Amino acid sequence: MNPFHFSFSSCYFQIMFTAAELGVFDLLRESEEPLTAEAIAEGLGTSHIGMQRLLEACVGLKLLRMEMRDNKGFYGNTALADLYLAKSSPKSQYSDMKFDSELYYPSFQYLADAVREGKNQITSIYESPMKDFFQAIYRSEEGIQLYFGALKNSWILYCREMISEFDLSQFHHICDLGGGSGIFAEEHILSYPNSSVTIFDLPEVVEKAKKNFVALEESQISFQGGDFFKDSVPEADLYILSRILHLWDDEKCMQLLTKLYKACKPGGGVLVIEPVLDEERVKYFGAHFASIKLLVHTDGKTRTPSEHKALLTAAGFKEIQAKHGSVYGALLGRK
Repeated sequence: MNPFHFSFSSCYFQIMFTAAELGVFDLLRESEEPLTAEAIAEGLGTSHIGMQRLLEACVGLKLLRMEMRDNKGFYGNTALADLYLAKSSPKSQYSDMKFDSELYYPSFQYLADAVREGKNQITSIYESPMKDFFQAIYRSEEGIQLYFGALKNSWILYCREMISEFDLSQFHHICDLGGGSGIFAEEHILSYPNSSVTIFDLPEVVEKAKKNFVALEESQISFQGGDFFKDSVPEADLYILSRILHLWDDEKCMQLLTKLYKACKPGGGVLVIEPVLDEERVKYFGAHFASIKLLVHTDGKTRTPSEHKALLTAAGFKEIQAKHGSVYGALLGRK
């Protein structure tokens, strides 16, 4: 990247998100042909001059394509915009971008404080006594829906890949801890139709999830409310921790993993799915970016495969296998 461009990197995201939020990519996705800036502005109820500049910036970022006809520019989506940026696309990442735009990026103003102090900045971000990231998110139904939407977007792209990293056919009853969105459970049932999944999450999350959840087979997916640090967890052949351990420090992770080992049936196991650093800690920028977000919002961190294995081993799990997908890592430990 040209060093000159670094100062604009946050602006790049905001241009992309603004176009998605205003509906530019959806309008062009639905259109059977490219449209002029005037037609797009009229269709979306914006100013012509503002839309013209936004469209030109999107062309510069290769999110849109433009062709000239009779000295007029006509705009259309690129394949990337059609697939990932239009809200109407089955693989849309709009909710994930909205979550980042409303939660993560504004809070980065506290990053320097987090680095200086080595602790999260939740109290400063929300100007309240709250010290827990999820307490802040779950305080409103809008927050829960925003978080679930972001999770859904992410798992649409990577869930099946993660589930297919290991043969899980020998595990018939699954407990998905913190899986309130239900996305992972649905994908697991699709991959292993003879299995059943219990989603274990906080009562307020379960209550909201039940209202919006449409399971393929209701008998195969059930919900149970509780706090997995304080309450007993359901019996299961396999416990799934998808994007859970990175939210907590080593002590809390050990507490949870030890609890799962004791609850786990002989021959059962735990499947951990996380953004994972490489052992040299120089690759996988996504995992480093996740680590920075965690520093600002939680007491957790991203870990290397060996660090995950050490936690699983200390909790009692054996035969630990580790694999790395395109974005996330997966580890399977057995009792």
